[in-house]
Amino acid sequence: MSIKPVSQIHIPAQTGTAVTVKKGQLIRVIDTEGGQVSDLVCFNQNDPVEHFSSGRTVDYNNKLLFTTGDVLYSNRSQPMLSIVADGVGGHTCLYAPCSQEMFAKSYGITDLHPNCLDNLNRGLAEFGLDAEAIAAPFNIFMNVAISEQGALQVLPAKSKVGDAIELLADMDLIVAITACSTGKCNNFNCTPIDVQIYDSA
Repeated sequence: MSIKPVSQIHIPAQTGTAVTVKKGQLIRVIDTEGGQVSDLVCFNQNDPVEHFSSGRTVDYNNKLLFTTGDVLYSNRSQPMLSIVADGVGGHTCLYAPCSQEMFAKSYGITDLHPNCLDNLNRGLAEFGLDAEAIAAPFNIFMNVAISEQGALQVLPAKSKVGDAIELLADMDLIVAITACSTGKCNNFNCTPIDVQIYDSA
């Protein structure tokens, strides 16, 4: 991309942040070291009761894996983000953000552990919002195998160093995004995520 971003954000491993994005701006999410998942949630900046809906997104795209040309929809059935470029493909919205409870149930980790739910909420707190309003985020770079019987298997992310996905804002948004803290989906090597915001596509 030849034009310069208006904002560049570095998200260290196992952390997250939240930003405002205007309608027509483009969000570029970059896997800086490869093999790293990122969770994204968003709210209508002008009416935060409207937020990303994994169910509506699956319904209107009629698919479980997303790439260029697909649209992320709100709980009011409105387009929020459109995927305009994608170097990886197969992104999902099947899994809730990892949480302290998930680490206890799935990994037997009862000590405090960085997690996407807390990291999303830490960023959203500035705006008085809570990621728990959203059942499941957009799971960027997440690699999920779906069997004919419907069984799911989380595999290491396929993204390589510098791979990116670009999303065009269809409304003014508050966007929260993480560098996921879970081992399995990140090949047990959590690394940073970079985000660039451009004034237009």
